[in-house]
Formats: sequence, C-alpha cells, structure tokens
Amino acid sequence: MTDARGQRIVLVVAVLASFVAFLDGSIVTVALPAIARGLGDGGAGPASGADLTLQQWVVDAYLLALGSLMLVAGSLSDTFGRVRVLRAGLVAFALTSVLAALAPDPGLLIAARALQGVAAALLVPSSLALITSTFSGPAQGRAIGSWTAWTGVAFLIGPLAGGALVDTLGWRWVFAVVVVPVVLTLVLMTRLPGDAHRGGPDQPARVDVVGAVLAAVGLAGPVFALIEGQRVGFGAWFVVAPLVVGVVALVAFVRWERRAPQPMMPLDLFRTREFAVGNLATVGLYAALNLGTLTIPLVVQELAGLSATLAGLVTLPTTIVSLLFSTMFGTLAATHGPRLFMTVGPLVTASGFLWMLLVRDPIDVWWQVVPGVVLFGLGLSVTVAPLTSAVLSGISPARSGIASAVNNAISRVAGLVAVAFLGVIAGGALTVDGFHRVVVVVAVLLVGSALVSFVGLRGVRRAS
Repeated sequence: MTDARGQRIVLVVAVLASFVAFLDGSIVTVALPAIARGLGDGGAGPASGADLTLQQWVVDAYLLALGSLMLVAGSLSDTFGRVRVLRAGLVAFALTSVLAALAPDPGLLIAARALQGVAAALLVPSSLALITSTFSGPAQGRAIGSWTAWTGVAFLIGPLAGGALVDTLGWRWVFAVVVVPVVLTLVLMTRLPGDAHRGGPDQPARVDVVGAVLAAVGLAGPVFALIEGQRVGFGAWFVVAPLVVGVVALVAFVRWERRAPQPMMPLDLFRTREFAVGNLATVGLYAALNLGTLTIPLVVQELAGLSATLAGLVTLPTTIVSLLFSTMFGTLAATHGPRLFMTVGPLVTASGFLWMLLVRDPIDVWWQVVPGVVLFGLGLSVTVAPLTSAVLSGISPARSGIASAVNNAISRVAGLVAVAFLGVIAGGALTVDGFHRVVVVVAVLLVGSALVSFVGLRGVRRAS
C-alpha cells in the first residue's frame, strides 16, 4: 500500500493501536490513590507504605509483562505480519481491560494488569513497524513524528482523562474506557490489505521461548525484591531469593541470546551505532519519565489535596506542547540528524523537574509545579521523535518490528525498574522531602541521557 490514502490509513491505525497501550499505561496514574482507598487495607493514611506498595504493583505489573514480552512480540510481528499481530493484541487488550475494571480485590487487579501488559506487548512494535515498512525518507520522519506526537499525547493526556473519570464515574472506568478506541481501531483495520512483510517457507515461525522465560524471570525477581523489600525488609529470605534468581536469569538470558538460532533480542542489532546509542539514551530518559509522571499526580493529590480531575489538569500543558511540536521536531531530526535534539531535549526536561524543587508545604501547585510541567513537555517534544528516528535509522525494514520492540522493551524496563525504586528514593512514604529526592534523581537521569546522546551520536549526520 503506497498511495497517499493508504498511507493515511496505515498511520491512523498505527497511532490508534499504540494509543491504547500508552493511554492505559498513563491513565491509571491519577487513579492510584482512589484504587488504594478502594482496594487497600483501609486503615493506612494517604501515601502510607502499604498504599505505596499497592500503587507500585498496579503500575509495575503492567510494565513487567509489557517489557519482558515485547521482544517476543516484535519477533512475532516480523514473522506473522503486523496486521495479524495487531488484531490479536487489540482483542486481548479489550478483554483484559474489562477484567481489570471488574477486579474485586488487589490480587486480581494486579493479575489483570499483568495480562493487559501481555496484550499491550503485541501492539507497540507492530504499529511502529507498520509505519517503517510503509513510509521512507523524510516522509518516514514525518510519520514517526506524528506517531510519537499522538501516542505521546495518549501517555500524557491519560492523567487528565483518568482524573475526570475517577471524580465522576469511579476508578474502574479508567480501565473500561479503553475498550472504545480498541473497537474503533479494529473497525479501521478492516480497510488494510494483507501483510506485506512476514515469514515464509524459508522463515519458519519460531518463538524464543527460553529467552522469553529467562527475560520474564530476570525482570520479575529483582522488581519483586525491590517493591516487597521496602515493605518487609531486604533481609527476608523471600526477598533475597527472587533477587538472586532474577540476576542469574538475566545473565543466562544474555548468554542464551548470543547462541539462540532465532533470538528474541538479536544482539547484532547493537552493532549499529545509532541503535546502540539511542537505546542507551532511552534508559535514562524513560526511567526519568516514568518516575516523574507517576510521582507528580500522587503529590498533587495526596500532599496538595487536589481532586483527581485537577491533578490530571496539572499535566495538560505537557500534552498541549507535545501535540504542537513533536511532529515538527521529528521532521527536523530526519533532515538534520538527532544529536542536537537528543542533547538539548533531556536538558530542558531536567530543568522542568528541577523547578519542582520549589515545592514547599503548603504546596502552591500552580507556581511550584505547573511551570516545571511546561518545561517537561517542551523537552519531551524535542527528544522523543528524534530518538525514535535515530534508533530505527540504520535498521532494515524487514527487522523494524524487532528493532522497535527492543527499543520499546528497554524503555518499559527502564520505567519498570525506576518505579520499583520509588519507595527507596522517597523513603517509604511520599513526603515533600521525598518528592525532592525523586525530582533530583529524575534530573540526574535526564542529564545522563543528554550526555550519552552528545558523545555517542557525534559524527552521525542524518536520522534516516
């Protein structure tokens, strides 16, 4: 499908498919206090250790499944076709969203969130691979910029939509509402032709089951240890044992991927300079973004006393700025190369979070937080589309699915680990001093990402 009309349909489907995954990852953040009140122990005060642990698990169960299985999903996308994998992921996502909305207790909600993550893993790499296999040259840069802008808007508008739903219909609707864009996407997909890129007789369908298991165990063990260790102590055997098993599994995962016939994470991808540097920058950037975007709605609700709707409104400037400028910066990066944008963008974002060091009790959200959120949005707009273009610039279209999956998996794993560290950084319960520690850590991670891009991308002149 190469005509303009067909390309527009591909872009809309790709945006909507990723939209639901990003939306579900962000819409829940502003609902966490309400979820803790509704399903928590009921006796702990705001931002207590028990509530913080439940909130971490609601976020990390999703990120854990998403990050550990996205690599497998990328391989499936390249083997079976983008459209087929997208359709399966969308149907599964709708079903698991309903399951989360109906969950009667914390355990079932966390399990449903993990299943949502499994379904979401099928969406993101396939949607981006649809774009890279349909567009080329500057048009690809513009398409990736549009994809970044709109999926980024989903990530950032989630708290606003979630806040409105929490205050009007209840927290369960933050999960149920995702079904609407899923159905719309499935209807639009009926206008797409069959997949042009998928395995044939010389590429038998094989899934790296060993790699998938090792990755899942390697991520789950340390994350469980970090979150539960904050609650019961890091000396407990059922905290130490998963940590050790997870570390061993991660080492085994790397060794296995080196010799597997069809690895879920082909290590030879990292021989491409842009891919390696872009993914290293991704670690700092997305660890910072996940930690920051989780903490801000919690602070403005639990410490400043704002409603869920107003807490979501605080993040609205980031959404507006991202929507206005992401496509432009994606196009500029395709022409001038990503180095400048991937250096300046994280620094601007870091300045936004450092502004929030002005937060004092009593909190003046509109002066101490909102200006920092505006800078955050501007820096994010400068960074994300050029980063995506840089990562995929040296990868052939036939491998774009797995390359996109690797980058997205790294970003989710970075966020997963950062969220798991929230209790350690904040000191067990979220206070003003704990928030200050969080924003300093976020700023350090962003500065590190900027330095990696400035040094690593030297001499790289074009993104695509």
